[in-house]
Amino acid sequence: MIEAYIYDAVRTPRGKGKKDGSLHQATPVWLLRTLLQALQQRNDLDTSLVDDLVLGCVTPIGEQGADIARTAVLDAGWAETVAGVTLSRFCASGLEAINLATAKIMSGMEDMVVAGGVESMSRWAMGSDGGAWIMDPRVNNALSFIPQGVSADLIATLEGFSRQDLDAFAAESHRRAALAQAEGRFDKSVIPVKDIAGLTMLAKDETIRQGTSVESLAKLNSSFEMMGTMGFDATALDKYTTIEKINHGHHAGNSSGIVDGAALLLLGSKEAGIKAGLKPRAKVRMASVIGSEPTIMLTGPTPACQKALNKLGMTPGDIDLWEVNEAFATVPMKTARDLGVSLDRVNVNGGAIALGHPLGATGAIILGTALDELERTGKATALASLCIGAGMGIATIIERV
Repeated sequence: MIEAYIYDAVRTPRGKGKKDGSLHQATPVWLLRTLLQALQQRNDLDTSLVDDLVLGCVTPIGEQGADIARTAVLDAGWAETVAGVTLSRFCASGLEAINLATAKIMSGMEDMVVAGGVESMSRWAMGSDGGAWIMDPRVNNALSFIPQGVSADLIATLEGFSRQDLDAFAAESHRRAALAQAEGRFDKSVIPVKDIAGLTMLAKDETIRQGTSVESLAKLNSSFEMMGTMGFDATALDKYTTIEKINHGHHAGNSSGIVDGAALLLLGSKEAGIKAGLKPRAKVRMASVIGSEPTIMLTGPTPACQKALNKLGMTPGDIDLWEVNEAFATVPMKTARDLGVSLDRVNVNGGAIALGHPLGATGAIILGTALDELERTGKATALASLCIGAGMGIATIIERV
């Protein structure tokens, strides 16, 4: 089997996903153009050596539609021979793109692939693409659909996580992210976004709130209690009969932030790297995806991680660093508890609660963050995982070279 290596990882800063966010005026293809040109320049890359761009995007419509991957390759001035494909596995799209690129390389079908994701949430709101999972009443009823926020509250209730537990996790996410940013831990991968005149639009992630505390978060109202009273609590309780009511503890402060952003990784075989004059930074060891119960929806990371570890004959104790997407505070908390992993090894530089979750890009962002941290600390292995809409989970294991 051919081995697949990571040669570089870049991302944009994450900008607040509203009209007053710093990246609102940057189109999604502009974000990708910025990263593609940075990849070429910092690696002195002959782009004709790249076979494909595999790109995740959860809302591939409008400016993010029409196979934005291929458009971005051409707009960035890369070789016309570089193909491009856009895919969606909901919130795992960016990591799925990397896993697919890895499989292409390991199979020998392709030699060098760029993979990652993009999401401009200030320009294209979450859910604006519709889809039967959300929009079709017959499907909703047949599959016992509930919104993700209610799912998160259901998990927290089942696990016994209190509102204070969730807020404490969120406050720590901001503390870690603020420290990481202050110490320049993100600087290796973050590419500032400039406008067409060359003026900097955003150079650093802009949603970290230094000084966030349990006390300040306690002032925020629950975001999903009203949805629950509309009938979604009853739908959940029909399936999960061991509890009498759902405690709604999640809110804007302990859930992932809505942001704009993009991320790309350059992957290839050993021979492709030698041909391009590149030095590998890490090896992709294993990737997995699973389906899980679709009503509770967000419990997929645990079995996905177990599947990937089992295929390598590894245990959770063999992983030095964990990146579990902070879609909601309860997700990494439950995953760490299930796997017996100390939270000291999970999201050590903060997560999406502090930094934001640009849906299609997040999987690629957290894998790049893990790689940077492995190099900074001299550690060996990392695992990235995300929960996924409609009940799925994904995991990718890398080893520093």
